[in-house]
Amino acid sequence: MRHFTNVKDMGDLHVALQEALEIKKDRYKYVELGKHKTLLMVFFNSSLRTRLSTQKAAMNLGMNVIVLDVNQGAWKLETERGVIMDGDKSEHLLEAVPVMGSYCDIIGVRSFAHFENREDDYTEKILNQFIQYSGRPVFSMEAATGHPLQAFADLITIEEHKETKRPKVVLTWAPHPKALPQAVPNSFADWMNEADVDFVITHPEGYELDPKFVRGAKVEYDQKKAFEGADFIYAKNWACPGVTRPEDYGKILSKDMSWTVDAEHMSWTNNAQFMHCLPVRRNMIVSDDVIESPRSLVIPEAANREISATVVLKRILEEIG
Repeated sequence: MRHFTNVKDMGDLHVALQEALEIKKDRYKYVELGKHKTLLMVFFNSSLRTRLSTQKAAMNLGMNVIVLDVNQGAWKLETERGVIMDGDKSEHLLEAVPVMGSYCDIIGVRSFAHFENREDDYTEKILNQFIQYSGRPVFSMEAATGHPLQAFADLITIEEHKETKRPKVVLTWAPHPKALPQAVPNSFADWMNEADVDFVITHPEGYELDPKFVRGAKVEYDQKKAFEGADFIYAKNWACPGVTRPEDYGKILSKDMSWTVDAEHMSWTNNAQFMHCLPVRRNMIVSDDVIESPRSLVIPEAANREISATVVLKRILEEIG
């Protein structure tokens, strides 16, 4: 595997899960694999779990790690061609990216959606410039439209905690005060559609995810119906994806608190376990009692970010030799 941006890059998910569980038993089994190799982690946005878990994963594999916060201590970067650079941006990404590549062996990139232009976001302009111009393997630490490291960790968590062979997994929209990207729900749908689960998506009308991520998943607009018989509830907010109305892309269409996952909502399920990628707005996305319950998986889910990142980096290291 040279680049990692979506579920297709992972190949057979059963094999990937077995590899993840093997690594979890011995995180340092492949510590010699990354000797004298350097990982550069480039952050255009804030991070807690991604930064810590990916750096720890690299250390598990014996790698050196460089962390660059583009917005703190680096030159402001221009990303558009043809721009007269007479403003506050001192360096162009087209020069910066190959320079970054010269200092490392693998690059991880984190860059959120800007909600200014749907096409720019959904063509992953920044991530793809790193892939095209760095000369190095590149993996997504969350991009404009996807967060595959999170989705892989989610799948590992479901595999570890499932109580039936083919569980029902529900992705539910929940309210939030800010407009959030679709990266996490997009990738969660992308991975669940390839996994051996019964997958359902529920959200208010107008929040339809891009068809390339939804694919054959069932979409249920009635949240209560969607929750019936569920084994896992994955709550997440996202702003309007602009699928049916491009002019609404990135807008908040609803703050309906009846979608907040609380004890009543969980009572509709098959004693489901609760999941969320974190950070979470308590009592908007989920009530205190649900996230603090014994059926909440948010902490082991976050811990599995180290495992998903270790698998990805291991496979890239094996590819580049």
